Amino acid sequence: MNLSESLAELRKISKKRNFDQTVDLIINLKDFDPRKDSLNTFAILPHLNLNKKIAAFLENPSPQVYSITKKDIEKITNADLKRLIKEYDFFIANAKLMPIIAQKFGKILGTSGKMPDPKMGGVLLQENEEIIKEVVERLSKTVKIKAKEPSLKIAIGKESMPDQKIIENANIVIKTVIEALPKRELNLRSIMLKFTMSKPVKIKLK
Repeated sequence: MNLSESLAELRKISKKRNFDQTVDLIINLKDFDPRKDSLNTFAILPHLNLNKKIAAFLENPSPQVYSITKKDIEKITNADLKRLIKEYDFFIANAKLMPIIAQKFGKILGTSGKMPDPKMGGVLLQENEEIIKEVVERLSKTVKIKAKEPSLKIAIGKESMPDQKIIENANIVIKTVIEALPKRELNLRSIMLKFTMSKPVKIKLK
């Protein structure tokens, strides 16, 4: 079954639940050792808003994000930061503050995967509300893709979404993963779709 047929089959076999289930894309890998091979990327999905919680290291507080000013940085302990890391999905920062952030929190933010990332737009060259709004909107549509084992599970939408939007999100994730794999399509074992509480349905690879 192709992606469209697999989604139709998934809807057919899934029981109705009293909540809007998440649509997960499962990508199983082969000839891929996470200890040796790297897969650490991200995808921006056009039809997704996960309401991500975002914290920001800023010179001036912003009402759009949980703000950590330069004075706050001086007061925050490692224990405080670890608590924030658990609570917030992404951290962004004013570029001017990056040296002190890296010096004081680099190890903790780096190992947790929460260091402000310029590739994702998380390092602000200018600090104003319009730019912060754009970054927040982009990150709310962003899914991180990191392989800690030879299987990935990535949220790509909600059950209530139209099929076409789910399919477009899925295609972007699949394309992103393939481009990031060392052997491209040859590293793919299988791809499946599932709802939160459903059995997975296999997608036929071309």
